[in-house]
Amino acid sequence: MNQPDLGLKVAELRQQKGLTQERLAEMCEVSLRTIQRIESGEVDPRAYTVHCLGTALEFDFGEENTTHEDVWLAALHLSSIFCVLLIPLLLWSWKKNQSYKIDQQGRQVLNFQITMTLLLFAGLFILFVGLPVLFVLMMTLVVVTQEGAWNFLWVVLAIVNTVDVFAFILIGFFCLYQGAVNTIRALSNKPIHYALSIPFVK
Repeated sequence: MNQPDLGLKVAELRQQKGLTQERLAEMCEVSLRTIQRIESGEVDPRAYTVHCLGTALEFDFGEENTTHEDVWLAALHLSSIFCVLLIPLLLWSWKKNQSYKIDQQGRQVLNFQITMTLLLFAGLFILFVGLPVLFVLMMTLVVVTQEGAWNFLWVVLAIVNTVDVFAFILIGFFCLYQGAVNTIRALSNKPIHYALSIPFVK
């Protein structure tokens, strides 16, 4: 992994572990100034220092491979279109240690995919569990009240079903839009942003 991505990753991992720069310097047997310069991207650390950092932070920095980084970034963001969580998860797991960009943007894609998947499951729950329960309740109401309530029952069920189906279509178009826009932004080196995304993976 090269600078400035290396420094950013070191700072991120250090903060996740609750380490100060002083403590990390002690663990790696280097000066505080060295850690500060590494994190700010001012210097490329020696191989031994990178090894010490990897041991202290429990992370394999390895040799960053950015040869086809744009291709993998595009694949990662375009996978959002299909709303299949397994695809970005596999891509991110495979490439996260080879590219800081893939690691960071992959987390955002995963958070978006998890959020959309939960919404889809909620919609399916309403469709296959909520509607039958509502039907039984409305049937009970019809029996208790009068036959004329049949029309009201079918209207309510039709409205709920239509809203649910419309929500599925809306989620599909939303995933398509977010995936396409963020692919373009990633390839243009612009900040990416997935709206309505809950940060499950940090």
